Amino acid sequence: MFRPLAILRALGWFLVVLAATMFVPVLWGLAWRTGGWMPLVQGAAVTALAGAVLAAAGHRAPRDLGQREALMLVVLVWFAASAFGGLPFLFTPHYASFTDTFFETASGFTTTGATVLPDVEVLPEPIQFWRCFTHWIGGMGIVLLVIAILPVVGHGGMLLYRAEFSGARSDRLKPRIAETALALWKIYVALSIAEFVALRLAGMSPFDAICHTFATLGTGGFSTKTASVGAFQNPAVEWIITIFMFLAGMSFVQHYRLFRERQWRSVARDYEIRAYTLLMVLSAAAIAVSLVWQTGFGLERAVRAAAFQVASIGTTTGFASENYELWTPLSHVVLLLLMYIGGCTGSTAGGIKVSRAVLLGRVVSRELKRMVERRGVFAIRLGGQAIPEPVVQSVLNLVYLALLVNAVGMVLLAATGVDVLTSITAVVACMFNIGPGLGLVGPAEHYGHLPGLAKWTLSVAMIAGRLEFYTLVVVLTPAFWRR
Repeated sequence: MFRPLAILRALGWFLVVLAATMFVPVLWGLAWRTGGWMPLVQGAAVTALAGAVLAAAGHRAPRDLGQREALMLVVLVWFAASAFGGLPFLFTPHYASFTDTFFETASGFTTTGATVLPDVEVLPEPIQFWRCFTHWIGGMGIVLLVIAILPVVGHGGMLLYRAEFSGARSDRLKPRIAETALALWKIYVALSIAEFVALRLAGMSPFDAICHTFATLGTGGFSTKTASVGAFQNPAVEWIITIFMFLAGMSFVQHYRLFRERQWRSVARDYEIRAYTLLMVLSAAAIAVSLVWQTGFGLERAVRAAAFQVASIGTTTGFASENYELWTPLSHVVLLLLMYIGGCTGSTAGGIKVSRAVLLGRVVSRELKRMVERRGVFAIRLGGQAIPEPVVQSVLNLVYLALLVNAVGMVLLAATGVDVLTSITAVVACMFNIGPGLGLVGPAEHYGHLPGLAKWTLSVAMIAGRLEFYTLVVVLTPAFWRR
């Protein structure tokens, strides 16, 4: 039985929490005596009011959620976050329409990092703070935050956790989902503090350091500078952000085992960590060699630029230290492939994920063996464990859904008059939560010039990618609504 009031009740409390988070940049503005925080107060007031109304409407509803209700709530949470979280932007003169604010906020919460602004430096500090803070909140997952601090969802918490990470390995670190969420958040906060301190020591201002920390750990990509990280011209800053982008692209389950349980050998032997590290190193090496050989970069600059951009695109963060559109064709191909793969499962990164890419490789290998030995029975093993066939089928279905969303998105963008290269890379960059693409949405460009339909298409693609496609697509099927 589908219970709308139970969903509205939980959604209402989520909006109340979202409104409370808007006061974090307000406090920053008051502490540093910067103006421009009033739109945040106005946005928080409207959001809190809407949340209170929804919570009151469903106050008699059961606290527990069923499977379908959890899925629907997750989808509504992400769309509501994008709509209400964009109100502070809407109350400023710097965004032209609700379409733009929805796109910008969806980009923030889904940690995509695509922007409609040609010049982000015109924004007041509190608005800039909120813009980057959406990355940090969305990085670990808005739903995970709600589960950690609100008992509203009752025993439906595990269902929400699975809906949020529908394709990931849902390793439970603690007996209860709320304890799992809090354990992950503690590691997230600890890494954030470490990066903030490192960036301050490298010479960044407190404001730039905290905003770039939010964007790095959330693998988002919003910067306080229009030219992104390249505007600072600081090699130390670039290396620090590179390291923390790499860490953010790792599974937070592995971070827990590494930093809390001291299981160093277990983490080092993990097949996904090994594949992820090897992919990053080989990609950076290939690009660095091509930059030295074909563009005349010095060795240090080539290695630093390649490592930074590979970590940025490979973890779907989207920062830029150089205009990589001017790099070699080999660099473009490597970066495009990294867009599809992304980071590790259970990380804040987007993409297909490294473990799935490895699994798909094993599937192809098995089929080749079957062609040679038709009577043989071959199990797919990862990390010493046999992978059940339903898991293999689930991954294949996920790849199909990703390609389907990719194709539909490209057709819709092309229908609005967007050129082929921009259509292809814009959809890939948004559905895999990367941010910058190629063509008219490259690292030196923005999305503000795209038609309204294109922006809405890309906004939905961002949310679909953040939910790893299954969760959004399933609520659109007739079976979901059938009694």
